[in-house]
Order: sequence, then structure tokens, then C-alpha cells
Amino acid sequence: MSITAQQAQTVLAEADRLHSPEVVNTALDRMADAITAELGGSDPIVLCVMTGGIIPAGHLLTRLSFPLHIDYLHATRYRGATRGGELHWLMRPSLPLAGRTLLVVDDILDEGHTLAAIVGYLRDQGAEAVYSAVLAEKLHARRAPGIDADFIGLQVEDRYVFGCGMDYHGYHRNLPAIYAVRDA
Repeated sequence: MSITAQQAQTVLAEADRLHSPEVVNTALDRMADAITAELGGSDPIVLCVMTGGIIPAGHLLTRLSFPLHIDYLHATRYRGATRGGELHWLMRPSLPLAGRTLLVVDDILDEGHTLAAIVGYLRDQGAEAVYSAVLAEKLHARRAPGIDADFIGLQVEDRYVFGCGMDYHGYHRNLPAIYAVRDA
């Protein structure tokens, strides 16, 4: 479904704000502290999952003051839709992954199929360890078996959420707060 900028603005005007920018920033600080404690001495590669992970990764990386490398990957199940399908790779990481500690940063952990496929691929490439960090974890019982994030910023209701990297039909990734579409 393609929408106009005006329709996206109407959705935002009617949306419920779940987490303010201040709450998001506090969550990012907490995540950075936990990541530093766990990975600070491991010379990790931080992998941003495009496109949703770009906002949380950017904010998180400025809070990490230890040596690390940055790369990205682009794998999606949504491709502009509201429901996920088969995993589609647009770009795999360019840095050598074998023997390295990796931190995958994404916007949200929903059902977990995308994250599970990414982690599986990274392990198949010979990574020594693979960690994951998500700004938001959606609360529901539909999670893929055995998939959890190692570092979680906030939890969100089981609703269509956007902001802080998460989009509404391609719009609103840039918002500094997390919103939910108003229930019909």
C-alpha cells in the first residue's frame, strides 16, 4: 500500500505516543552501558540492519567509546508492506566476519524471523560470537522459537509502531519518539 505524505501526516496526528524522545534516549544510554560492559574489549564489528536500524545504530554508536568497526547489511521481509514475507537480501556485510565478534543493531524485534535469518547467516560465515541489539521489542506470543535480542531498549505493545527507525509505509522513521497507529 502506497500512501501520500499528507496521509502519513494524518496518521501521525492521530497516533498514540508510546515513548517520548527522553525515554528513548535513556533506553539508548542503558543499552550502550550494557553493550560496553559485554563487548568493550572484544573489537567487535557493529552491523546496522538497513533501513530501520540506521536511526538506533547511529544514536547507539555515538554512545560507544571503545574500538569497533562498522558495517551494514540490508535484509528485509517487509519490502514496504505491513506484513513480512520471505527474507530478501539486498546487501550482505562487506567486512570479513570469520572469527569476529558481531553486534547486529536493528530497530525492532517483532516475530524475529528476520533477525533469526541474519544471525544464522552470520554464524554460517564463521563469526566467533553474534549479539543483537534492538531499540524496541514487541510484546506478543508470536515470536519465532529461540530468538531473543541480547540488548533491548524498550518494549512496545502489539500494535503497528513507527518512529526511531520504524516506518509507517516508508514514512516517519526519522521521528525521535515511538508512536503507535491509533486503533480503528
